[in-house]
Amino acid sequence: MKIRKLKANEKSPVDLLLLADPSIDMIKEYVEKGDCFVAESEQRIIGTYVLLQISSGNVELMNVAVAEDLQGRGIGKKLVLNAIQVAENQGYTTLHVATGNSSIGQLALYQKCGFRIVGVESDHFIIHYPDAIFENGIQCRDRILLTRSL
Repeated sequence: MKIRKLKANEKSPVDLLLLADPSIDMIKEYVEKGDCFVAESEQRIIGTYVLLQISSGNVELMNVAVAEDLQGRGIGKKLVLNAIQVAENQGYTTLHVATGNSSIGQLALYQKCGFRIVGVESDHFIIHYPDAIFENGIQCRDRILLTRSL
């Protein structure tokens, strides 16, 4: 597997990005402003993430997604660790990430990669998404904020 920055003339892997964020409008906004990275294996894009600068020393990991047929094989962790390395190499001091209260696997992954929970935005997904989101039998309501010092 190789992870690389998406070239300017390449289209972002929207199908994968939609696995982690159901809002095409939000995806388009942060992909346009940020840097999209893709994981490739055998000439297939199997994973992706987006880094978006939010201030001089701070960058946010906006979306981490892995092809559904390859989930559970450690690809997501490799993407997160690569994002950490890229952010460090670019001179950022803090990496931020947010996920839903119902994203149990993602919450565990981020914490295993050194992120700490620093806050909760109550009802974020109720306010900002038109349709109800359910994961793991739980309604996604609150946005869980995590950070990692670099």
